Amino acid sequence: MGKTIAVFNQKGGVGKTTTTINLGAGLGKLGKKVLLIDIDPQGNSTSGLGLDKNDVPYLIYDILTQKTTIDTGIYKTSSENLSIIPSNNQLAGLEIEFARSGDWENALRIAIDTIKKDYDFIILDCPPSLGILSVMGLIASDSVIIPIQCEYFALEGVSQLFETIELVRENYNPNLEVEGVVLSMFDGRTNLSIQVVEEVKEYFKGKVYTSIIPRNVRLAEAPSYGLSIFDYDSKSKGAESYMELAEEFLYLQD
Repeated sequence: MGKTIAVFNQKGGVGKTTTTINLGAGLGKLGKKVLLIDIDPQGNSTSGLGLDKNDVPYLIYDILTQKTTIDTGIYKTSSENLSIIPSNNQLAGLEIEFARSGDWENALRIAIDTIKKDYDFIILDCPPSLGILSVMGLIASDSVIIPIQCEYFALEGVSQLFETIELVRENYNPNLEVEGVVLSMFDGRTNLSIQVVEEVKEYFKGKVYTSIIPRNVRLAEAPSYGLSIFDYDSKSKGAESYMELAEEFLYLQD
């Protein structure tokens, strides 16, 4: 049985989608079969892996509204062993529909359960919000990876994020765990980045990955070509850092 992991932070611009894509691609290169599910209406993981989010037959929207089964919405990517279920802004409308109907909590979990055995890891790219879609992702997951940027106000909103995780634990998914915290956009030339690393380590005590993702131009460029960092520039510092993260992640699974 595979493991489902939500990549979640309600703040935007923290490296959430970059981590989702490149951790998934790194695990694929290490021989693991990985499915990425884009549950962010912005669809950045979808376009970041080379799919036209407005020109694919089936999206996560169609799966959650039961217009099709989950297996028909899975598409291969150019990255080794990495597939994706795409998303676009249709999903924003679904959040409103679900809010009205009140019957949404387990829709994603039920769909994932039918294919979970086919993958080593299923990674969910959650929206940068504390809304229905993110909660649905947490209900469907075994654990959460929290990306945090090495910038001022890095820990702002983290207590609210933990309140949401605790709410999901108490009401829907008692086994939900924090898998780890990924520090991104690190710039070793600044005292601020170094200070943020220390603050985050102190706050999360033992949950912070030692692999830190640096600010890297090649990482920022890769999504515009629809490629993971490994397919775009495998020798870049960004690729090295995400491979280290994938290896550390796998080591901690044992």
